[in-house]
Amino acid sequence: MATFLYKLGRFAFRRRRFVALIWVALLAVAGVGAATAASPAADSFSIPGTEAQRAFDLLDQRFPGTNADGATARVVFRAPEGESMKDPANKAAVERTVHALQSGSSQVDRVADPYTAKALSKDGRTAYAQVSYKVTGFELSDASKDALEDAAEDGRDAGLKVETGGNALQAIPETGATEVIGIAISAVVLVITFGALIAAGLPLLTALIGVGIGVSTITALSSTLDLSSTTSTLATMIGLAVGIDYALFIVSRYRAEITEGREREEAAGRAVGTAGSAVVFAGLTVVIALVGLTVVNIPMLTKMGLAAAGTVVIAVLIALTLIPALLGFAGARALPRKARKAGKAGKEDVAVAAGEAHGRDAAGERPNMGTRWARFVLRRPVAVLLTAVIGLGVVAIPATSLELGLPDDGSQPTDTTQRKAYDLLSDGFGPGFNGPLMLVVDGRDAHDGQSAKSAAARVAKEVRGLDDVAVVTPPTFNKAGDTAMLNVVPKSKPSSVETEDLVHDIRSTTHGIAQDTGANTLVTGTTAMNVDVSQKLNDALVPYLALVVGLAFLLLMVVFRSVLVPLKAALGFLLSVVAALGAVVAVFQWGWLSSVFGVEQTGPIMSMMPIFMVGVVFGLAMDYEVFLVTRMREAFVHGERPGEAVVTGFRHGARVVTAAAVIMISVFAGFIGSSDSMIKMIGFGLAIAVFFDAFLVRMAVVPAVLALLGRSAWWLPRWLQKLLPNVDVEGEGLRTQLTGTGAGTGTADGPDASAEREAARV
Repeated sequence: MATFLYKLGRFAFRRRRFVALIWVALLAVAGVGAATAASPAADSFSIPGTEAQRAFDLLDQRFPGTNADGATARVVFRAPEGESMKDPANKAAVERTVHALQSGSSQVDRVADPYTAKALSKDGRTAYAQVSYKVTGFELSDASKDALEDAAEDGRDAGLKVETGGNALQAIPETGATEVIGIAISAVVLVITFGALIAAGLPLLTALIGVGIGVSTITALSSTLDLSSTTSTLATMIGLAVGIDYALFIVSRYRAEITEGREREEAAGRAVGTAGSAVVFAGLTVVIALVGLTVVNIPMLTKMGLAAAGTVVIAVLIALTLIPALLGFAGARALPRKARKAGKAGKEDVAVAAGEAHGRDAAGERPNMGTRWARFVLRRPVAVLLTAVIGLGVVAIPATSLELGLPDDGSQPTDTTQRKAYDLLSDGFGPGFNGPLMLVVDGRDAHDGQSAKSAAARVAKEVRGLDDVAVVTPPTFNKAGDTAMLNVVPKSKPSSVETEDLVHDIRSTTHGIAQDTGANTLVTGTTAMNVDVSQKLNDALVPYLALVVGLAFLLLMVVFRSVLVPLKAALGFLLSVVAALGAVVAVFQWGWLSSVFGVEQTGPIMSMMPIFMVGVVFGLAMDYEVFLVTRMREAFVHGERPGEAVVTGFRHGARVVTAAAVIMISVFAGFIGSSDSMIKMIGFGLAIAVFFDAFLVRMAVVPAVLALLGRSAWWLPRWLQKLLPNVDVEGEGLRTQLTGTGAGTGTADGPDASAEREAARV
């Protein structure tokens, strides 16, 4: 592989105009496709195989035209202090608003008048009108949303407090200025790392090009493939992070090759041939983790994973081709200023000056921060290992009280109309009115002498007697009379544990009724759907973890030609991801430091967060494992003792890995400013997970474990050595070919002592 990538890097450097033109053309084509694409598709949240989804499907069949999955809105009215919604003036204002809602858009299916539907609170001060649409929330036209807002404004003009909630107000999440701040921090880190504006700008430029192509392609295909708005946000988040990091490693290696006195084209080829191999395998681990989300069998999550994986593939291809091409355009400007000035005195002086910029002087190596840290860990491996593991274990403690759910209007910022409507309904009717359950009684297969009517009556009676039930509405039957629909309003809020328990209690109760009558009852609604999603995700977590970690373990065995190193990498990842989940629980569920991160409402953690973090964080964690440990493996193969190899890996890789981690953390942290609670939580979770993994696991646990294992860390059974392909990640075959020395490749059990010991950097 290294030889192929070496040739690819030299080709891209020589044919830089051609390569750059191809990428610009791809960006233009994707941009045109996005600009001319149909409006974004609806957020399809079907959950195959769940009871809630079966109920929705049954409603569509038995109650045609009801649009069970259509958008809904609740316009909540609140009378001034001392007045009632039954007052003639207030009643007239509500009726005008209801009429405006009915006539405001052709997408409106029906509007329930508060007075005919008896949607008035006991104190008479609060009422609500239920609006049902023919289309889903993201298919609503701007005109329909404007009509909804205008109707609410009419009620306010009459002196009423009017707020609107429901999924009809769904909008593409806004990330705010903090995303730009994250990119700005990345730019500062790159300038400090490289000491040259051009070299610092290349990773940013190529990452933006890659994200532009990826997100534009997602936008162009969103209508055709039913891609949700969150899909492009996730692709942007991960694409920026890995795009900058992968380019950073290639540029860093290129400059390191220059320090060896090589010509620029040769340096570009070797950079892609060596660091590029690590980029390929690091990218593969991320892709495996993201594509593996398909095993959960939730279409929305599958599409998010595949779209983000496609963006990662683009980032890898750009790092391997566009980066060497742009290095060709940059010339000496990619080097630090001291090196450029020294260039006037000759190539040898350039190498010396560039070497000084990388922590070397003319006399040779001098200890940098990475070297000093590695030597410290080697002296006290047990203390460092215990400190890091115990520290992460303490942070992980909150994860033991993890509660899962999906966000509702109660998690919206307090200044939004959705949150205000949620609070008004809770105050006037009780929190359960924000998430009513829907029961569908299928009496088509009822036993002899039974009917849907009698079964529905029994269901209503027994459910009414359950704890935490506030209201059970009378059954509504379809034209055939074989299917009934009734609503159940819990006493507790939709995202509470009590409501989740109620869903299970209803299902248990109606299961017994089905055995007696033959009439099957299904529980659905947004709240029930959330419960089913959480259960489905929990059930899929272990198989998903086994699949992703298993495939990545095999991949890392091929990369490192070791059994214990991949095992250590996987265990370290589990430690960091559990600690990150603990931090997420502490902030978003317990409310610790919630004001610092702009969390206005605590509650259950998004149900897809654990499996999502496992997938994304595992892929990103393996990035640093590959970049850092590959250099250690390279040094060991070339004859260094295990401890020396660890120091060598840190001397050449710690600074770049640290910069890459800070960049990735800043990019993810930029999404904490999003107005969408799900995006905010994902941004925080990924940022803190990368922090734990990069600085505690990879920088502390990894060298400590390798120091304790010694040579056995690189042990691989001889029979397995013969089975595993040799992909030459260290570039040993490439060096042998280029130097013509015929140096042996060495093995993990006994490196060839005559192997070339060139100080290659990753």
